[in-house]
Order: sequence, then structure tokens, then C-alpha cells
Amino acid sequence: MKQVRKAVFPVAGLGTRFLPATKAMPKEMLTIVDKPLIQYAVEEALEAGVEQIIFVTGRGKQALEDHFDIAYELEAAMRGRGKSLDLLDSARVPAGVITSVRQQEPLGLGHAVWCARHLVGDEPFAVLLPDDLMVGAPGCLAQMVAAYRTVGGNIVCAEQVAPDKTASYGIITPGATAGALTEVKGLVEKPAPEAAPSTLGIVGRYILQPEIMAELDRKERGAGGEIQLTDAMGALIGTQPFHALAVDAVRYDCGDKAGFVKANIALALARDDIGPSIRTFMAGLQ
Repeated sequence: MKQVRKAVFPVAGLGTRFLPATKAMPKEMLTIVDKPLIQYAVEEALEAGVEQIIFVTGRGKQALEDHFDIAYELEAAMRGRGKSLDLLDSARVPAGVITSVRQQEPLGLGHAVWCARHLVGDEPFAVLLPDDLMVGAPGCLAQMVAAYRTVGGNIVCAEQVAPDKTASYGIITPGATAGALTEVKGLVEKPAPEAAPSTLGIVGRYILQPEIMAELDRKERGAGGEIQLTDAMGALIGTQPFHALAVDAVRYDCGDKAGFVKANIALALARDDIGPSIRTFMAGLQ
């Protein structure tokens, strides 16, 4: 069984739901307290043993790579003032770990993953959607990698969603369950509640086999007229092991304004430095 060494980050989206904040800044650079969303996801991937980070970007996304680079002028200024560089060091990754490829047309998540095909090669790989902030220890992807070492094949992160929200998710037709793992018998992209085979929805973490690129290469359009990753994954069911894993983590949907604010509050309250102050402030609002 090949190790999961590569991770694809589809980050070409325009972030229109967060305008005007995202007019000149990638939505992945929006901060949860003092760290951008993209850093949480990259740290999760590195913790899981990923060695190569692949950003699938679009125009105006250079800030994502800049964030993980050396900032000579800033570092020199902080040294000159006797300030610690620890916070800057936490946002740096070794040279060569991060690479990028362009998604020139917004043709869906499946198309974004397909754009990384030459960098992925013939290896299994992870996909992380930074909008889904997963808070757990060990991290979500580390838990998935541990499960992958046991069952192999393809693994998606899944959780129970509200019945009236199935049209916002890829929904699983479940098979046998063993602990946190559920066999995936089928996949439906964004079904109406009355047509959903379950309420087990896929959230933004995947471990996939390289054969999925051949399915994506067909460029078949699915829901919304886009090339759907869910459809390509469905084509692999029956030819490779396929499981959904319910991870021990809390998910915050930071592609949604309410979810973004909730994540900021929750992570701020969990911190020793600012948690007490935030808790006092919130008590005064009641």
C-alpha cells in the first residue's frame, strides 16, 4: 500500500459570499482569530505525514504561497526591535513543499482536482477543502490516514447532516458499518431531501486513488453543470475499497458567514491568552 504523500488544495474560488472582504484577498486568507484558514489546513496535512502540498489556484491567489514563504523585510524589522519570530516561523514551510497549478476555468471541484493530475502522478493523494475547518487531536486527516492504513482504497470524511440540508452535500448510500467506518455503496451529489439515500454527508477531506483522474478526464458534467468529484468517486465504487470515516473532530463551515463567526468564537474561547477576556465580554452581552 502506497503512502499518502501528496495533498491537493482546491483554492481557486472567488469567495463571493464574503465580499467585500475577499475583493482583493483570497478567502482562504480570512483569519480564525490570528491564523488564516489555509494555514490550519496545511498544518493538518503536514501532521498527517503529507510531504507535498499542491495548491490549485486562480488569478489573485499569490498571497497563499507568499504566506508560507520567508518574509525578509518583516523578519529583519522584528529582529531589529527584539521581537520573537516564533509566530512567523509557524507559517513557514520548507522550500519545495508547496507547489501550485492553475485552474483556468471554474468548472467544479472535480475539475480542480483533475488540474493537479500531473503533480499527483500514480500515487494516492489527499484532498483538503480549507473552508471546512476541522478541529481535533489528532487532526482529521491524520485520523483518515490511520484508517487508510487498515482498509486502503478511497476514504471520505463524513458526518450526519440535517435532512433539509442534503442538497448542499454529496450524500452516501451506506453499507456495512464497523466502528467509525462505513462502507460506501453509492454517492449522490446534492440530492433533494426526498431523494437522498441517507443523511450521511461528505465533508471537505478525502483520500483518493490515482485512478480517479481517468474518471475526471472524461469531463462529464453533473449537478450544476460542473465536473463533480462525487460522480467520479462513484465510478470507482465496486472496483476499489471505498469507505466513509466519521472522525473525532468538530467541523466549522467557514464558507458560511455564520460558521466563520462561530469558528472565531469557539477557537478564541479555547485559548488561554484571550479566552477569559472573550468569555467575560460574551457574558456581558446576555
